[in-house]
Amino acid sequence: MSQLAAFVAVAEAGAISAAAEKLHVSPSALSAAVTELERSLQTQLLHRRKSKGVTLTPTGELVLPRARFILHQASELEADVMGEERGVTGVVRLGCYPSLSPTILPVLITEFTDSHPEARLEVQENTQDQLTRGLESGELDVAIMYDLELDGTWKTATLVELPPRVVLPESHRLADSTGPVDLSHLRKDPMVLLDAPPSASHAYDCCARAGFTPHVVYRARTYETARAFVGRGLGWTLLLQRPSASVTYEGRSVVVKDIAAPVLDPVAVKLVWHPQSLLSKAARTFITESVRLADQGILTIPR
Repeated sequence: MSQLAAFVAVAEAGAISAAAEKLHVSPSALSAAVTELERSLQTQLLHRRKSKGVTLTPTGELVLPRARFILHQASELEADVMGEERGVTGVVRLGCYPSLSPTILPVLITEFTDSHPEARLEVQENTQDQLTRGLESGELDVAIMYDLELDGTWKTATLVELPPRVVLPESHRLADSTGPVDLSHLRKDPMVLLDAPPSASHAYDCCARAGFTPHVVYRARTYETARAFVGRGLGWTLLLQRPSASVTYEGRSVVVKDIAAPVLDPVAVKLVWHPQSLLSKAARTFITESVRLADQGILTIPR
């Protein structure tokens, strides 16, 4: 295990001397550990260049994420053993789709860490394709994302279901209409697209259900940017998240409308983890308590 730790440290630092300083060991001892690992695996993992540090070989690129995963599992095993006496301990590496983070993460982090002060969450926000890669590589324990384009082999737990909604500028002709809107009435209007996988494809699918292809004039990477563009009258957008305040960061009003036609299925917000992952006690507890908070209505996502 020490040899794997040495390899990961050197690969991440980019130089044996820098890694040795971080680990408080001699460079020669660290270099010997990596060499012994290479000998055991019968392959070269690093290219060593004097005064130029180290670079990973193609095999080293393959081994590095697996080495990180093994070290993390060993750390979690130690935390689980300690947790038998001390309760829930260790780190839960949590991924979250960015548009869900502002409304869902604060309560989850607060409730979990208040109940388990010796555990902590490391949070990474990213698009859904990147989150699934993180789960596959073992860099993430669990992720919060929409049930869109999810492979059926993932293990999941549902937190809440959200219906698609139209977000309009305050000056839009449909803003003052009573009740839900027909999505097809927006076919000729300029659209602001939330262009972060899988939101973009979901928006296109919804519009296709209404019989048209949206006229996209601007693309935004975050839902707050999309709302800001809508607030400026640059177009309408389709979102699942609904902040409690119907104003943008600039203080401009937007109008959120339910959709009458076509009838669109709500989208589930799910906790997702790898089916073969050996989740730590902390990660298992986080999943259980998150579902409990959702069932009890403590986990509030504006709908």
